[in-house]
Amino acid sequence: MKLNPGLIALSVGAFGIGVTEFAPMGLLPVIARDLGVSIPAAGLLISAYALGVMIGAPLMTLTTGRVPRRALLIGLAGVFTLGNLLAALSTGYGMLLAARVVTSFNHGAFFGIGSIVAAGLVPPHRRASAVAAMFMGLTIANVAGVPLATWAGEHLGWRAAFWGIAALGVVTMVSLRLTLPSLPAPAGGDAMAELRVLARGKVLGALALTVVGSSAMFTVFTYIAPILREATHASLGFVTAMLVLYGLGLTAGNWLGGKFADHSVDRTLIVTMASLSLILAAFAMLMPHAGPTAVLIFLWGVASFALVPPLQVRVMTAAADAPNLAASVNIGAFNLGNAFGAALGGGVIAAGLGYPVVALAGAATSLAGLAGVLFAARRVRRPSRRRLSGA
Repeated sequence: MKLNPGLIALSVGAFGIGVTEFAPMGLLPVIARDLGVSIPAAGLLISAYALGVMIGAPLMTLTTGRVPRRALLIGLAGVFTLGNLLAALSTGYGMLLAARVVTSFNHGAFFGIGSIVAAGLVPPHRRASAVAAMFMGLTIANVAGVPLATWAGEHLGWRAAFWGIAALGVVTMVSLRLTLPSLPAPAGGDAMAELRVLARGKVLGALALTVVGSSAMFTVFTYIAPILREATHASLGFVTAMLVLYGLGLTAGNWLGGKFADHSVDRTLIVTMASLSLILAAFAMLMPHAGPTAVLIFLWGVASFALVPPLQVRVMTAAADAPNLAASVNIGAFNLGNAFGAALGGGVIAAGLGYPVVALAGAATSLAGLAGVLFAARRVRRPSRRRLSGA
């Protein structure tokens, strides 16, 4: 896709959100030690963020339906900046926890509204690629932003990481103001119309598919570090390299998912979910071997994020006449899938079934998503055949 300044600005915002969401995972020991809390208590900073995303997505979208889109996105970036400033200024655990919740409130609405704005900046046949271009910032955050924030936290203190992320928020606000056209609020949109669209069977089915697809990814990714340390017997350096390799796979998968979804959303989902199931099944068998594991981790990253653009476009299409709430809630669905996947993988580990079974559980979840796509595609084709036979 040709360089589009508006898409680049949206991608910068996605990069900042990605860093602020995932960086605390690498900073937990530093934060826990500095604030005098346990690692599990520090881990609530991540859970609180995910909960805030699920609450904030519909709340922010429903209460801002009449705000012009450019002004809304800049305002959401302002919420992001404020939350990270509060985190950087935090003097205790309670203040930091509150700051994380404030920060999270922008997440779902920014990605949801941003996806619709991105799709409107390009011709209709490039909508999925435009959404992928925005989400590219999120994948690059995992490759570069999160490791950099972790390094800064280790050497300069965890507050330095949040100061840097807040600066990204300011850059996002300026970039959006300079690059996006003046975009009015959708004509005739209202909260009740958005809620009615959200209750449609097709929309609910698309949201459920997002939860399942995200669960397949996070069932395994949540525990990738202990899997590599204990099942692959990898060094800390190898684990770090694999996380970077996985991030590169996410970036490649995001681009491929957008490119192919421009031609067919359902076909892209079918191929990707089938591939993800096979890759995770192979990972279950080959995780003791470092070489094959490295290859599979990259391919796993590709398949995992190739799902994101078609899943987002699927929801936007199903709610085409009132897409704002559905697109935002779909981001919350990703986070809900994150929680479900982590719980599933944790349950497998707690049951003593071993790390290979964690990968198999992820493969089974992806197969469930594949079955859902095939079932939905068959239901769409069946009425078409009836109309043809009736003609």
